[in-house]
Amino acid sequence: MSDPVRAVERSLDILLCFTVQTPELSMTEIATQVDLHKSTAHRLLATLESKRFVQRDPNTGLYSLGLRLVRLIHVTLNHDDLLQLSIPHLRRLNESFEENVHLTVLDETSVVYVHLIEGHRRVKLAAALGQSLPAHATASGKAILAFLPDAELLEILAKGMHKYTQRTIQSVDEFIKDRGRILDRGYAVSEQEYENDINALAAPVLNTDPYPLASISIAGPAYRLPMERIQEIAPSLLSTVHELSQEISKAVPPNIDLTEKTIATARNSI
Repeated sequence: MSDPVRAVERSLDILLCFTVQTPELSMTEIATQVDLHKSTAHRLLATLESKRFVQRDPNTGLYSLGLRLVRLIHVTLNHDDLLQLSIPHLRRLNESFEENVHLTVLDETSVVYVHLIEGHRRVKLAAALGQSLPAHATASGKAILAFLPDAELLEILAKGMHKYTQRTIQSVDEFIKDRGRILDRGYAVSEQEYENDINALAAPVLNTDPYPLASISIAGPAYRLPMERIQEIAPSLLSTVHELSQEISKAVPPNIDLTEKTIATARNSI
């Protein structure tokens, strides 16, 4: 077995040490379980920590699974359960409001459009199936970002907030203020923040944590989606994401070992 393959195998063995019963472990405990020299365990843990697959508590020195693995859980759920469960809801919103309806998931600093249904009155939008758009400048992205844990949100915003129109939010402070409004009303609004003359509203699909798995957005020309119209649509959108969130929770067996699912996902992703 080559050294790189062996290193991957040992890294996966380290991740498999963490369970529901033992969510935190010391380096010595990990080295013992995986049968590694402490120096090797330290090197592998440092690599996993740099990639956010594990995190180390600076006060206790104990390791636990990191945010990257949490995100991978949600990617798995998105592609398996979320897409299939969401399509009927997207269709109903499209039929009710005759505007473009999108399902998006977060990927680093962008949102990826995993499903979309065009409105009956077609209008050219930047969003296309499989396309990535900046999370901070779109209603879809802002709806997800606003509901992330503080540390994860700030980490994403720190990577840059490019200006796309005169209305694009470009500072962390300004985004935090907008985040407060999003959390208060439950949905995000983009008034020509990514594209001129295009408005949108979006709300997150949350799991039971609650953590944003995805968002559903409705977008169209600014003249058809002024703030007054957005406020009229919002209750239906919020009801839709609430129903979908409940369906997602029911689709995941209550006794599922998410740690094991995380590890399985990591095996396919490293």
